[in-house]
Amino acid sequence: MVIMNRLTTVKRVAVVAALVEGCTIRATVRLTGVAKNTVANLLVELGAACAAYQDEHLRNLSCKHLQLDEIWSFVGKKDKNRRIADEGKFGIGSVWTWTAIDADTKLIPSWLVSTRDAGAAYEFVEDLASRIKGRVQVTADGYKVYANAVPDAFGLDVDFAVLNKIYGKSAGDDRIYSPATCIGTRKDTICGNPDPKHVSTSYVERQNLTMRMSMRRFTRLTNAFSKKVENHSAAVALYFMYYNFGRVHQTLRVTPAMEARVTDHVWTIEEIVSLLDRL
Repeated sequence: MVIMNRLTTVKRVAVVAALVEGCTIRATVRLTGVAKNTVANLLVELGAACAAYQDEHLRNLSCKHLQLDEIWSFVGKKDKNRRIADEGKFGIGSVWTWTAIDADTKLIPSWLVSTRDAGAAYEFVEDLASRIKGRVQVTADGYKVYANAVPDAFGLDVDFAVLNKIYGKSAGDDRIYSPATCIGTRKDTICGNPDPKHVSTSYVERQNLTMRMSMRRFTRLTNAFSKKVENHSAAVALYFMYYNFGRVHQTLRVTPAMEARVTDHVWTIEEIVSLLDRL
């Protein structure tokens, strides 16, 4: 690989340490002295290695309470700036990252960078179901595609509920970006017998905030957006590798992967970088 020949292990670790702490590629260049294209190439190669490792090892998980959500970002340009020639091309404009979190271990067992339609929902939920053993309770928001995707993927081994949020008028000046105010919720059982006290999307919504804080390209109202969907997907894979295996959760005091018994230790950045040797 070009990256392996160009950078020492110390430099690779320095680059990855900056990226997983939320630095942009340009900021990483300034901090490490590594060329911009080299940083981008390392991100893409390591992202692929991280995705492959987690795809292999996040299997037969004993998750009991899963929360599902999807988070918006864009690549290249926002939808309003798309040209006619861009229509129908995935990776130009809005891109959605579907995520699932285990409320008990805080593990992210599955994610998908894709569009926000029924096809993507089925792909995401079917992958998630293939990683879980035993019966599980699932909570999603009111997005209607989950109503069919979750029962179809999990079959009879799921207790599924939807948490519908009721929103009022946006807070503050309508000319300034601000979220609408949630004035209430409604819990609807879709199938099985979900425990009402576990019908929640709080953890997965908090995870969305962590993603925006930890990956600069997810920050709203800035120019720190992804220019290529390949780089965007690689950044997401690297982020989840570090989140699952390398960062100690404040409440758990271990990493999510340790709590889920996928690994027995906290991974160092150097260990994550060593996944490049598997390619």
